[in-house]
Amino acid sequence: MKLLLVDDHIVVREGVRRLLSVFVDAVVLLEAGTTLEALLMFRAERPDVVILDLNLPGAGGLDLLKRLLIEDPRVRVLIFSMHTTALYVARALRSGAKGYISKSASAEELVEAIRQVMAGGRYVERELAADLALNVFGSEDPAKALSARELDIMRQLAKGKNLSAIADTLGISYKTVANACTTIKHKLLVQHTSDLIRLAVEMHAS
Repeated sequence: MKLLLVDDHIVVREGVRRLLSVFVDAVVLLEAGTTLEALLMFRAERPDVVILDLNLPGAGGLDLLKRLLIEDPRVRVLIFSMHTTALYVARALRSGAKGYISKSASAEELVEAIRQVMAGGRYVERELAADLALNVFGSEDPAKALSARELDIMRQLAKGKNLSAIADTLGISYKTVANACTTIKHKLLVQHTSDLIRLAVEMHAS
């Protein structure tokens, strides 16, 4: 079994390495701390499973996931993240990940997730799966994660307004709008303002 662990925290990589040495026989663990390192390692080694953190420096984990899928549409990626909200899980799975497990999961469940994804299956951590079904896949509505003010801002973004214009329209300060956009990005797992605008247009159209 050849695995590629992509996480910018050395202590996390060391912990996973020790865990796998105890629970899994004949495992080769490759490690990368950046998007570039991960891409180069993936091209050279073609691991069976990529274990990927979402919070990477620069573009982030979802961007790397998309690039890996371009490299190989059959790539098996297991997200390994501190984020446990249903929206994070759903966006990762919709982006092409085969599984999702939190960093608070047990060692046994992490190993189970790796094995299922390696076998071609899908895996969502048990404690996250029910919440995912009820809160995301049941409604297909990312707007449920947003407050009324945040929804107002998204509507204005969908109309093509910049932050200053939104502040004038809603009668609030530019700083309030900017802070709200940052919060919305975190809630919807969006890295860049351009992606937030595109998502706002999609939500408004639907």
